[in-house]
Amino acid sequence: MKILIIGNGGREHALAWKAAQSPLADIVFVAPGNAGTFLEPGVQNVDISSTDINSLVNFALKEKIDLTIIGPEKPIIMGIVDKFRDVGLNIFGPTKSASQIESSKFFCKKFLSRHNISSANYKYFTEIKPAISYINTIPLPIVIKADGITGGKGVIISTNIKEAENIVKNMIQGNLFGDAGKRIIIEEFLYGEEVSFIVMVDGKNILPLATSQDYKRIGNNDTGLNTGGMGSRSPALLVTAKIYQNIMDLIIYPTIFGMLLEDNMYTGFLYAGIIINELGQPQVIEFNCRLGDPETQSLMIRLKSDIVDLCFAGCNKTLSKKFINWDNRYALSLVLTSKGYPSYYINDEKIYGLPKKSFSHSKIFHAGTSLNGNQFITNGGRVLCITTIDRNTKMLQKRAYKIAKSIYWKNIYYRNDIGYC
Repeated sequence: MKILIIGNGGREHALAWKAAQSPLADIVFVAPGNAGTFLEPGVQNVDISSTDINSLVNFALKEKIDLTIIGPEKPIIMGIVDKFRDVGLNIFGPTKSASQIESSKFFCKKFLSRHNISSANYKYFTEIKPAISYINTIPLPIVIKADGITGGKGVIISTNIKEAENIVKNMIQGNLFGDAGKRIIIEEFLYGEEVSFIVMVDGKNILPLATSQDYKRIGNNDTGLNTGGMGSRSPALLVTAKIYQNIMDLIIYPTIFGMLLEDNMYTGFLYAGIIINELGQPQVIEFNCRLGDPETQSLMIRLKSDIVDLCFAGCNKTLSKKFINWDNRYALSLVLTSKGYPSYYINDEKIYGLPKKSFSHSKIFHAGTSLNGNQFITNGGRVLCITTIDRNTKMLQKRAYKIAKSIYWKNIYYRNDIGYC
């Protein structure tokens, strides 16, 4: 089979790495890929942007691609699944209509309300004055969300009224997130611990992946701005058998069957960001219409089943016949970034110290990297992701940071508190 992975981040490198291990895969293409996928055995980069839908369709038709797996949300929200299906190509992901569960926070909140799925109380605003009036009537902290897509950075939690008012003004005026932030959701703050609960869906059948957690804030002890993710771990030890079943019964099943009832069938990966409160009850923070990054890296290193076989079954609506095997060891992912991310950062810095040998227990997934001759250089905010696996959580953390300390570029930055407590 010919496989196409769409995207250029650490998530896509992890998917390509795992797909290339499949006995079903003859070759894995990545569009556009990065320096890591360029060097990955059995993988070939394709110089097509992940948002150039027409060129991707033409490439897939020309190469007779058997299966396409999408990494980032943008092409999904642009309707790549609809376009591929229109010409008879297998692609695992949700339609443009179904992807509104991520592309519009307001759509998602209304959907959750209609189907009695627990989430934070909220109000929706498009004008500054009523939004500021509302802020002054609710307790701190205040959660302010851009309605549209912001690459995982569009949620700001404020503990100060004046700060919250300025955030609202800048969002609605388009100064923070452009058009994506001109419509906002203001939510109550939910207390508890967050987990990432990702499932595969073929329209009706649901196959859960292993549990995971990510570290969203840029600073140690979960401080500072939201990012796309500074690290992850799998499994999420907080999720007991009872909590797991509650998530399935109270959130996942009602969501998938709710989409069906509304004639908006969901296929692909569905990522539920969930808060577990002090009573062990799950509440939805957000839905994403794709795999998480860097959760994918921690999941792929633990996955023992064939990702190609699973995604192909998802396309053919036969997930009910599949079972996923997982390595029972713990996985940890540590993201190395360019200093200044998620705001302004410098590209084109030389990367030194990348290990020349491969490890049986660890893998370095590339994200914002490119090659200048034989020299790796930075080409993005999140640059590398060190993923490692072990039975001992302390050894896991020690190993990840040992590898991180061997890698250098001028403006390297990473958190120093990623790991199991």
